[in-house]
Amino acid sequence: MDSKKDTHLRKLLSTAAAAVEDKKAEDIRILRLDPSESGLTDYFLICTGQNERQNLAITDEIELRLKREFGVMPNSVEGRRQGEWILMDYVDFIVHVFSAEKRAFYGLERLRKSATVLSIADLNTEIRAAISSGRKKAPAAAKKGAAQKKTTARPAKKAGVKKALVKKAVARRAVAKKTAAKNALKRTLR
Repeated sequence: MDSKKDTHLRKLLSTAAAAVEDKKAEDIRILRLDPSESGLTDYFLICTGQNERQNLAITDEIELRLKREFGVMPNSVEGRRQGEWILMDYVDFIVHVFSAEKRAFYGLERLRKSATVLSIADLNTEIRAAISSGRKKAPAAAKKGAAQKKTTARPAKKAGVKKALVKKAVARRAVAKKTAAKNALKRTLR
C-alpha cells in the first residue's frame, strides 16, 4: 500500500475511533490484521455499547463524521435493526459495535490472534510520523516541479476562459453533491 493511501486510511480510522470515544463506547480496540491471513480488510475497529440505542448512536456518529470530514460512506451496514452487533464495512477497515453479551459470545479478538492490537494513541502517532516523513520529501519534489514549470512555461490564459472553467467545476460539484444526497437518501430508505 502506498504511503498516501495508508495515511488516508489511518486518518479515517482515527476519526472513526474518535467518534466511538465521544459516544462513550467501552473496550475500544483497533486490530491491524495480518495481510497473509485476511484478504478481507486491513483493520478492525471493535467496541462495546451499553445497549442497542447506544450502539445505534455510535454507528450514526461514525457515519456522520466520516461523511462530513472525508466524503466517505460505508459500503454496507449490517445489524442496525437488532442493534446487538452492528457491522460497518468501509472496505479497508470494518467497524464492529457489539453489545457486551454478543462480544463475549463471538470473541473476534480470540479469532484474530495474529492481529496487532493498536491503541488510538499509537494510531495517531503513526499518522503524525507518516505526515512528517511526507513533508520531508515534499520540498525536494516541489523544487523539481518548479524547475520543470520554468522550462515548460505556457502563456497565461485569459480571464474569461478561467471564469468559465471555474463555473463548470462549480456546476459539476453541485451535481455530484445532489447525486450523493439522493443515493444516501435511497440507502436510508431501504
